[in-house]
Amino acid sequence: MRIVFHFDGGEALRARLATLDVALCPESDDAAFERLLPEIEVLWHVLKPVTAAVVARAPRLRLVQKIGSGVNTIDLDACRARGIAVCNLPGTNAPAVAEMTLLLILACLRRLRELDAAVRRPGGWREAWRLQDRFGEIGGRTVGLVGYGAVARRLQPALEALGARVLWWSRSSASADLDAVLARSDVVSLHLPLVPETENLIDPWRMKPGAILVNTARGGLVDEARLVEALRAGHLAAAGLDVFAHEPLAPDHPLLALPNVVVSPHLAWLTPETIERSLAPALENARRLQAGLPLLHRVA
Repeated sequence: MRIVFHFDGGEALRARLATLDVALCPESDDAAFERLLPEIEVLWHVLKPVTAAVVARAPRLRLVQKIGSGVNTIDLDACRARGIAVCNLPGTNAPAVAEMTLLLILACLRRLRELDAAVRRPGGWREAWRLQDRFGEIGGRTVGLVGYGAVARRLQPALEALGARVLWWSRSSASADLDAVLARSDVVSLHLPLVPETENLIDPWRMKPGAILVNTARGGLVDEARLVEALRAGHLAAAGLDVFAHEPLAPDHPLLALPNVVVSPHLAWLTPETIERSLAPALENARRLQAGLPLLHRVA
């Protein structure tokens, strides 16, 4: 069975996959992917969209296996029309995303981007001390988790151990309604899938003045133009962002010009441990496909 992992992995991962008879094709190499498409039976998908056009050029494709949980980058209708199964791997990246979320919260509270930049400037060592009135700790603050899946459930006890009060809201259950979570939280962290009902769900101007927004879920959850306005105006103190409405983020995007924004390139999920946790169920689904057995975590 021809399995292709569409991902910009390093040499260590390439060597690991070679032992499993899985080909690694970089997302950045469109020509290589086009050459492979006619023979792919199982596509391990990360972020580059699996469009209807991609599906049409892959006549042997039988399974799109999302390495992660969100399937908003897969044309589910095109897959259904061809009888192509779509599966995800809920929970395999939760430890990594939870840790990155905590990292971004702390980086915003302690003004890490500005401290790092100051220390690198001549004379900046003492200048950095002027930021002290804007420092903060997690302890004693209210953290609102919007979405309450595997990542949020992993975060809650860690935040509470550090002295935070945690509120949470999801589309199925909540400790408070969404407006209350946004209005009362010193830090709001997003953990929802991107579906039509959640697109632009978060208006930063509905958040508590002086609050921090952290997003390691999907950029489309936030009205990005209003986020820029809220950060510029000082309504929000800071934002820690791993995801954006359009990726890769343009170098001239206004978010990048703001000193109170900490960014990373949609890799909160990416650790060697996440990859290793993902391999076993992804391979098991390929085995099940070949054997005609029910697939794990099928979403379409």
